[in-house]
Amino acid sequence: MSQPVNHFALLPLYAAAGTAILAFLADLFVARRAATVAATALGGLATAILALVVGPEAGTFCTTGACSWVPTWPAAVTAALFAALTVGVLALSVPALRLGAAPVGEFCFLLACSMTGGVVIAYAGDLITLIVGLETLTLPLYVLVGLRRFGPVERAASASLTFFLISIVSTAVTLLGAALNYAATGSIHLALLHAASGPFARLAGVGVALLVIGLAFKVAAVPLHAWAPATYDGAPIPIAAYLSTASKLGGILALAAVVSRLDARAVTAVLAVLTMTIGNLVALRQSRMIRLLAWSSIAQAGYILAALALGAPGVTAALSYAVFFVVLEFVAFTVVVALRRPGADGGSLLDYRGAARRNPWLGAALVLSLAGLAGLPPGLAGLFAKLSVVNTLVQQNWSWLAAVVVLNAVIALAYYVRVAASLYSLPPRVGRSVADPVLLDAALHPRLPIARPVAATLAASVAVAVVLGFAPQLLFNALT
Repeated sequence: MSQPVNHFALLPLYAAAGTAILAFLADLFVARRAATVAATALGGLATAILALVVGPEAGTFCTTGACSWVPTWPAAVTAALFAALTVGVLALSVPALRLGAAPVGEFCFLLACSMTGGVVIAYAGDLITLIVGLETLTLPLYVLVGLRRFGPVERAASASLTFFLISIVSTAVTLLGAALNYAATGSIHLALLHAASGPFARLAGVGVALLVIGLAFKVAAVPLHAWAPATYDGAPIPIAAYLSTASKLGGILALAAVVSRLDARAVTAVLAVLTMTIGNLVALRQSRMIRLLAWSSIAQAGYILAALALGAPGVTAALSYAVFFVVLEFVAFTVVVALRRPGADGGSLLDYRGAARRNPWLGAALVLSLAGLAGLPPGLAGLFAKLSVVNTLVQQNWSWLAAVVVLNAVIALAYYVRVAASLYSLPPRVGRSVADPVLLDAALHPRLPIARPVAATLAASVAVAVVLGFAPQLLFNALT
């Protein structure tokens, strides 16, 4: 007997998929950049609003005791966040799109398709839906990484190919893990997942380990992390921001869905220690801004994995940290976009010397983001995020892992402080004399006008970071 489909619960998905279709039709029939961008932005905003309006609702595509589409408050919040990140990345891309850096129709269509995958992940109630959502989120990004008409085109193609090849391997590992777990337990619905016993226990254990390792690719966790720095640095900066935020959030949601129901504590704890340690140590040696942010995001993924190593007790702390991290990381990338010319790459750290002297507000926003990522005030969002992870680990008697998190947070201070200090440093000496710092600084690094979409996106993301920092309980309540 077939059950009726709850179309009201599916409204966020309809809006996200409709946004992709609308962008395609706008480019096909109107063929104007502004119309295509506006249609995509409005569709993204509609997706976020509908996700919050629908909220908790009865699931659909259900069998006995489980559903494949599960609307909950955490799902609604994360779906709205996917949509907001999509609109933000689109706004950051407007200056480059005006110059013809990429075809507008293809860019907006692919970005909306990726948003659709993120919405599917948020509401997924079984492993098949979860993996399909992950692939829908990731597949358009292969093209978006290399979709540029000028700039470092060769590096973009290499980054796209690297991303594609490693993603294929991780998808194969994830599917193998899901297949082995299904063979051992007979369950694909997340609500029915359970630890196998008897002769299939070892098979199920291998399946869980492969699932976690395959999904760890999406968060750039060790050992499937090497793609991230090269891909981020070769991609357009807004797409690198999307990879570091929305794509990583999708992987975290998938991992949380698995480890909260299956025992993967050992493998997740090992991944957490390796990821945060290697990410921080390698970040110390980076000389390019985007690569430094990439290695920093790898280390941040390690902190999230540390909470997920607890299983179900650590999911709320992990998801809260993920949202805090996504907002702060997006602020950092937005400032980088504002400080660079449209279509340019992220440049080296030397290119940012004295940036806060020329653009005090941009410098303050970047320092706020770096302080938050480091877990220091005034970046209160990041401070609460780290405290929530450490506190949860201690309460669950995982003090040794909490100590590793704290130690790595101290190591990370070195490169965060180095970047923040360079923003306010004086220009280099010229010969044996020192030129007028103001004149020399303006000559070496002229102040660039900030596009209105970029300025509006930065203001909105900073406002969200500040609100989360002063009222973190609002987020904790929404994710529980």
